[in-house]
Amino acid sequence: MFWNEDKKTEKFQIPDDVVDLSYIIKCKCLPLEHMHELSDTLFEALPWLENEKLAGIHQIYGAESGNGWERPKDPNELLYFSRRQKMTLRLPKERIADAEALVGQTLNVAGRDLEIGKSSIKKLSDLPTTFCRNVMTSESMDEDDFLQWAFDELKQMNIPVRKMMAGKERVVNLPNGVDLVTRSLMVAELKQIESVRLQEKGMGGGRKLGCGLFMPQKDIKAVNSDD
Repeated sequence: MFWNEDKKTEKFQIPDDVVDLSYIIKCKCLPLEHMHELSDTLFEALPWLENEKLAGIHQIYGAESGNGWERPKDPNELLYFSRRQKMTLRLPKERIADAEALVGQTLNVAGRDLEIGKSSIKKLSDLPTTFCRNVMTSESMDEDDFLQWAFDELKQMNIPVRKMMAGKERVVNLPNGVDLVTRSLMVAELKQIESVRLQEKGMGGGRKLGCGLFMPQKDIKAVNSDD
């Protein structure tokens, strides 16, 4: 008998259809809840951004704590940034060149200067655990309703749910008088292609307000830690 079995496992190649474009920024501080002002400013600088379906604007989150400082809770308080802070847009790759127009500009966000430095491109991750700090929901949804809704959303993306955990409800008062209601969501035990797909497509609305954008996590953490 002759038996020649040479099975090669092909390494998963992360697609670059959607990427994160990060900019080094120089900005002393912004209000804790700055996403409405940031998105409006970016829409002025990049007029195409508002209607780009797959585009998203990550919240400039800053650090949790350091040197005796703790992240503020009051939305009107200021969030101070380190010199290493970055601003990140999630974009389809065909928009990267257009978004490079921001480099070298100084934007005014909530009355404060935000200087845009050089940019770098990062592919999405294929890690099995992803986390989103803010998925848009409504006050009429309790946690069980939210999880069922998220289950249905993932099913539509052809992503089977193996492990999923929701965080506490959070309400942000936007300047236009509308309340933005969100919950954090962790989705774990994803296959590589499922993880990338979830990051590409996101979940729910508000991508330009930092909502629905999933980020990789190296391990499962308590989702309530960010609330």
